[in-house]
Amino acid sequence: MSPQHINTSTAATLALTLALTLALAPAGTARAQEGSSTDSGTNPCGAIRVSGQYGPFDYRKDTDKLPVVISHHFTPQVEMLIRGQEGRIGADIDYTLRAIPNHPRALLAMMNLGEKEKTLQPVGANYSVECYFERAIRFQPDDQVVRMVYVTYLMKQTRLKEARTQLAAVEELAGDNPLTYYNLGLLYFDLKDYDKSLTYAHKAREMGVMQPGLKDKLSQVGRWVEPAAATASAPAPDAKPASAP
Repeated sequence: MSPQHINTSTAATLALTLALTLALAPAGTARAQEGSSTDSGTNPCGAIRVSGQYGPFDYRKDTDKLPVVISHHFTPQVEMLIRGQEGRIGADIDYTLRAIPNHPRALLAMMNLGEKEKTLQPVGANYSVECYFERAIRFQPDDQVVRMVYVTYLMKQTRLKEARTQLAAVEELAGDNPLTYYNLGLLYFDLKDYDKSLTYAHKAREMGVMQPGLKDKLSQVGRWVEPAAATASAPAPDAKPASAP
């Protein structure tokens, strides 16, 4: 596997921690304005708000509206890409993402379906895989989880500059969410930016995340340093070399 591609074990770890990250993330308030140019019918990825459509709902806030969609369209067999619930798998995930554009697991499922079918636009989907990420970010630009899932997509496409742009946005949005920092560490590890990966590993541990996965990865490439040792080895900001006797 090319070193530029995301490590599959990291993708799995990230998927497992998304739900916890989401649970700790504050609900955002930013929305594209109704009728704005960013939500116009001329957008190649389509309008977010469509007359007669159920939704759109924010996965983080509109929790009372989600079960109707999930029970009919995003069942476990759909999420695992086994079979569709109301039709084709792609159509069920598409409906889910039109009703709940920033549903992180549905975005991950659509990404995986595109990879499974070896296509940019899975059968039954109204848009390309990338369009669903564009729509999610347009709908809720402050959603850090959406952006982290998008990073995994960009890394799979070896679009590393764009991945870094999204990671920079996540860093700005992270706030006091420790699992976001842990996931940032995982993603920077796959970019082989071990210094940033270590920084976020330390930050996550300092905030109480004791999962060993990221530490193990850094240890395997000889880049893990205990926080106290890292601090001790760093020169003091105002340190000056000692004068010669």
